[in-house]
Amino acid sequence: MATSESEVLEETYDLSRSPVFTDSDMEKLRTKDKKEGVPLQTPWTFWIDKASNASSAAQYQANLKKIYSVSTVQDFWAVLKHIPSVEALPPRYSYHLMRDLIQPMWEDEMNKYGGTWRLKVAKKDTPTVWQELLLAAIGEQLSEGLSEGDSICGVTVAVREKDDLVQVWNVSAKLANNEKMVPVIHSLVPNVEFQVVYYKPHQTHAAYGSR
Repeated sequence: MATSESEVLEETYDLSRSPVFTDSDMEKLRTKDKKEGVPLQTPWTFWIDKASNASSAAQYQANLKKIYSVSTVQDFWAVLKHIPSVEALPPRYSYHLMRDLIQPMWEDEMNKYGGTWRLKVAKKDTPTVWQELLLAAIGEQLSEGLSEGDSICGVTVAVREKDDLVQVWNVSAKLANNEKMVPVIHSLVPNVEFQVVYYKPHQTHAAYGSR
C-alpha cells in the first residue's frame, strides 16, 4: 500500500522539535525589531499539541506543549513568524492561542463551563481564517460577538486529513450567542464559505468528566 504524503509528514514531524521560545530568544528577536512594544490588553499564550487517545486530563496535558506567552504586538508577530505555518503541520496537530495561561483543555478552570464555536474550513482557506482569528483575538474584536458577562478564552486550529477545524473558545456556554458571534466571524473573512458552523458546550462532549 502506498504511503500518503500526510503519513510521511506525520512520521517526520516530531512534537519535541516544535519551537519553544525562551526569554533570551525573544530578547534577540526584539533587538532585531528595534521597535517599542505595543502592549496587548491581556497576555496570550501559544500552545501546540497532537491529538491522541488520552484517557485522562493528565495524559492530555502531558501531550500539550507551551510555545511562549506574549504581551505585546511585536512579540506576537515574532512568535508567529518563527513557528511552522499551519500549512506545515501534519494532520492531528493543533495550534492554540489562549488568553493569559488558560490551557486549551475542558478541565481548565476558565473553560469548564464554556464551549467553542466550531468552524469546518477548507484547507485552502485555513491560513487566512487562522490568521484573521488570531488578530481578532488579540485585538479583542471577537468580544463584539459576546453577550454581556462572557469572555473569549482563545482560538484553536486543528489540522485534519480533509477539512480543518477552527474553534473560538468562550467562558460561558449559557451566554453563547450565535446570532452575535457568527456574523462577527463572517465579517473577518467575508470571502470564506465555511463548511459547517456551530456551537458546542464542553460539557456535552461524551468524554467530559470521564478523563
